[in-house]
Amino acid sequence: YPDDWARILEEGNRHPPMTLRINCRRTTVPAYLDLLQENGIAARAVSEFGIKLEQPVPVGRLPAFDAGRVSVQDRAAQYAAPLLDVADGMRVLDACSAPGGKAAHLLELAAVDLLALDHDAERLDMVARNLDRLGLKATLRAADAAADTWWDGEPFDRILADAPCSASGVVRRNPDIKWLRRQADLEGFAVQQARILDRLWRCLARGGKLLYGTCSVFAEENQQQIANFLRRHPDAKPRFPVGIDGQLLPSDQQDGFYYALLHKS
Repeated sequence: YPDDWARILEEGNRHPPMTLRINCRRTTVPAYLDLLQENGIAARAVSEFGIKLEQPVPVGRLPAFDAGRVSVQDRAAQYAAPLLDVADGMRVLDACSAPGGKAAHLLELAAVDLLALDHDAERLDMVARNLDRLGLKATLRAADAAADTWWDGEPFDRILADAPCSASGVVRRNPDIKWLRRQADLEGFAVQQARILDRLWRCLARGGKLLYGTCSVFAEENQQQIANFLRRHPDAKPRFPVGIDGQLLPSDQQDGFYYALLHKS
């Protein structure tokens, strides 16, 4: 946006793809593809951890879902954890964690000390249930990532900031956005995102990495937000590892998403 507005609108009126993420602590992509085939579900591998179903199915039909071998997660969201390049023993923060898919992926990739933060205590219950199903453990805390009250002063090696946003890249999953979202909402989200970024940057260790992400297609929340952040924080070195300058547009393969990886020098 705005160059691809017609394509974005078209994708927003289509059914979204159903993509799975295997729990690499409990299975592999080839093994789970075999299990799907045994259960009459057509699918194909789309990444190291991702499997796209040819047709969506109820979660209850997914074999070994309750046993924690797989989760439902869009392919765009699956980029987050690998981009942070976590390793065993790292102290990691997932700052806007609910419902917990990205936190779970981080824990599947490495034995990290993870704090899952969310302002909504009820939504944190979703994180707890997801982690329990997958056999994973983290510290969960209900707090506002932009506040000063929750941090103990010990810096984090990695921070994931999946910030509140307009959700303009996932309209097809939340069709009420077409009627309820207003232009003024973008200004409010941009202010909130900037507050979260500035607060979390103080919590990041030197040499650490912060991944900023939104499920938005608007520059005010993405490219412009990061450009403004870089002006305020000259010790931040950016990288845009996916899409065009970090922007992924919605398609038949994935939702619309934005990522900026910030290294603290």
